[in-house]
Amino acid sequence: MKIRPKSLLFLSFLILSFPLWGKVNFSALDLSADNRLLFKANSAGSGAAAQSALFIARLPDPALQQLSSFPEKMDLIDNGRMLQIRNAFGCSRLPISGGLPRQIPGFPSFAGGSPASSGRVEDMAVSADGRFLLYIDPVSAAYGNLVMLDASSGAKITVALHVERPDRIFPASWSPDSRVFVYARGGKLYYYTVNPASAPVDEKFRFIGEGTVNSVYWGRGGDFFYLRASTIYRVRAAELFARALYAGFLEIGTVAGKIPFEFSPGFDSFWIAPDARSLILSKGGRNIFYIPLDFDDYEGSGDASLPYLAVPRACLSLQVLWPSGGAITILASLPAQKTGEPPTLAWRLQGHAFVPLSAPLGSSASLSPDGTKALAWGSGGIALYDYINWKILDTISTRPAYSCVWIGNDDFAIGDDQRIERIRLGSGNSASTAGIARRDLICLSQISRFGFEDKVSGDAQPRILAQNGSSWYTTDCRSPWAEIPNPQLRAVSQVSSRYRVYLDRQSGGPYENLPMIRNIASVGTASLLPVTDRQGGLRELGLCFDLYDDAEGLPEALDALNRFGIKATFFLGGEFIRRYPAAAADIVASGHETASLFFAPIDLSDARYRIGSDFISRGLARNEDEFYRATGSELALLWHPPYYAASPEVSSAAAQAGYTTIVRSIDPLDWVSREDEIRFSLPQYSASDMVDRIMEAKKPGALVPIRLGLLPGGRVDYLFNRLNVLLDALMQEGYTVVKVSTLLEHGKE
Repeated sequence: MKIRPKSLLFLSFLILSFPLWGKVNFSALDLSADNRLLFKANSAGSGAAAQSALFIARLPDPALQQLSSFPEKMDLIDNGRMLQIRNAFGCSRLPISGGLPRQIPGFPSFAGGSPASSGRVEDMAVSADGRFLLYIDPVSAAYGNLVMLDASSGAKITVALHVERPDRIFPASWSPDSRVFVYARGGKLYYYTVNPASAPVDEKFRFIGEGTVNSVYWGRGGDFFYLRASTIYRVRAAELFARALYAGFLEIGTVAGKIPFEFSPGFDSFWIAPDARSLILSKGGRNIFYIPLDFDDYEGSGDASLPYLAVPRACLSLQVLWPSGGAITILASLPAQKTGEPPTLAWRLQGHAFVPLSAPLGSSASLSPDGTKALAWGSGGIALYDYINWKILDTISTRPAYSCVWIGNDDFAIGDDQRIERIRLGSGNSASTAGIARRDLICLSQISRFGFEDKVSGDAQPRILAQNGSSWYTTDCRSPWAEIPNPQLRAVSQVSSRYRVYLDRQSGGPYENLPMIRNIASVGTASLLPVTDRQGGLRELGLCFDLYDDAEGLPEALDALNRFGIKATFFLGGEFIRRYPAAAADIVASGHETASLFFAPIDLSDARYRIGSDFISRGLARNEDEFYRATGSELALLWHPPYYAASPEVSSAAAQAGYTTIVRSIDPLDWVSREDEIRFSLPQYSASDMVDRIMEAKKPGALVPIRLGLLPGGRVDYLFNRLNVLLDALMQEGYTVVKVSTLLEHGKE
């Protein structure tokens, strides 16, 4: 058996595209008499959902076929005829009528020879017709090139260079008719028209204006709305090129309305009504306003009041359900650590007020095309709602669910941890009479037990059998999975007349082990999968968060750390504890280490202060007492002076109080504000540039501080907004992120 050679260029692409040091392993090797090898690939899911997939190889050919597909992210494409599935093993497609996963030509996938991912599943954007994919081809930890892939031919076009890799939002958005998309690069927006018959127009002639993808919302008619400062522009896609030619001195689009605030694309978002006559504005993810687009802040009569909703500061994300002519529903997702509280809160706009609704079953929801029904899903399963009355009509699944998409008003596809299914409802006259009329399997999501068929007649090839829940299914690797009543499973084997297979444990690289193929008919042993360089040894890095006086970014930081399974150290200032005692308690409840940032944000190196050992010890003691009153817990005996302004005298005074003074190894300069840049000529790096600077400077044993909270002098973006990207990059390079105390302990060994 030979492993096909990979070019250095291809391998370097794989190294940048996929985590190399993750927790992916293989299990349950089963070799048939005709040399077909079944095995399961398992991804631990650091930063993503834990998942597995079933694969088959036909030896001696190492090419893999994927037989199951975990629905971590699911899109409906090609006029409802196809599902696109994205997960740790790549991107594949399934006919809505049922079938086995089909790989997309030109897109990296495990079945196509790329490493499987144990980290984040990086987002992408598919056109509604399914013809084109947009994804980021990585160049560094934080940046890559925006690539458009023709899903039928595999042909690629590099649309833009130096685009930010996606964190929570992909930096491009397709029009509903799949003819054009808008993308963001360097704080500016551009459009791109899909027209294979003509040469691409230079980017400078496709400029829309300042902003990010958050600044754009596509309307149902194919136009998009662009929000800049306090003005909303309506842009007709057909006029884009003509408008963009004059973008240097004429605003693109026509004025559609105004809002009474300055829009900040790094923190704010908006949703346009189906009739394009009003919008929902989210300021900072916490303050929600309903605003008519005919709102006039110049000649207003002064008697108008805007409906307003304040959501919890711990809110992680917002969803807006807005049917044509129907009631608006706001959904706010809370951190998973807040046990005892619903993961999602809901409100309905009634008149001039947002009224609380019962908490939905899950943290994700989607409206039927006619707006009469809704699906809600999450770890507790999937529920079908009568949307108008906000009442559960049916429980579709009680398994953890990851994706749901509507196909029609009474037809939808669901993906839970066992199956991807198509559900068709009965033809009731109203939502309240809807019920499940038909349930069809599209594909298996995961498989608990599998093997080859035991007895077959004549020269027939044994089929594949798989157990999913309490049911058994079969496929010949060409036809869709079909349920079977009485499976006859052959005994598991790792030996045929020609090969012997086994798992070889790895000390480094992308996998914990590798399927190995021993050719017993001749001589030679080789790995079934491409082998990358290994790197052993302990590679630890400390990560700490500084909270001076503001909680902005804390919920997102706790959520990211929870997703990646990381425990970090939080240095808390007295002003933060006094302002946000509940937030301090949340940090403790999440299991993170808490340390001191002194009782006040004082620059201890300032000559105006007379700093003595008594001042330091009293300041540390006061912070301990305030933290205990807020949380009932004690601070670790670790601290660093505010702004890391340490001196031998200050460190000595803290040591007398029992504290170890912490010094940062890397300064990301995330504390530099726009005001600092102007007044002191300090460099202000973008959040993505800071991620790349950290990755260039990091080394085992380093300590990286991240400041949470808004800076008084302001910034365009903040490092904590790119935390998912930073954590994923560190794990890709084999680093384990640990608490400061763990870093100190291991440094003594």
